[in-house]
Amino acid sequence: MTKHEFEVAMTCEGCSGAVTRVLNKLGDEVKFEIDLPKRLVWIESEKDLDFLTDTLKKCGKEVKYNGTK
Repeated sequence: MTKHEFEVAMTCEGCSGAVTRVLNKLGDEVKFEIDLPKRLVWIESEKDLDFLTDTLKKCGKEVKYNGTK
């Protein structure tokens, strides 16, 4: 699976919780890690990049794609 890195404008636990909720809706199709202090989210998935970006944007925060890791 490809591991993508995103920068998400998270400032608190509530923000990271919102990211967790939208990604958990995808079920076993994705694995993810969140680093709140660095405002980074890593997602491992075979899903399309646009799909992952659109899903992250559903948390209401600004999202920037940093590339694969």
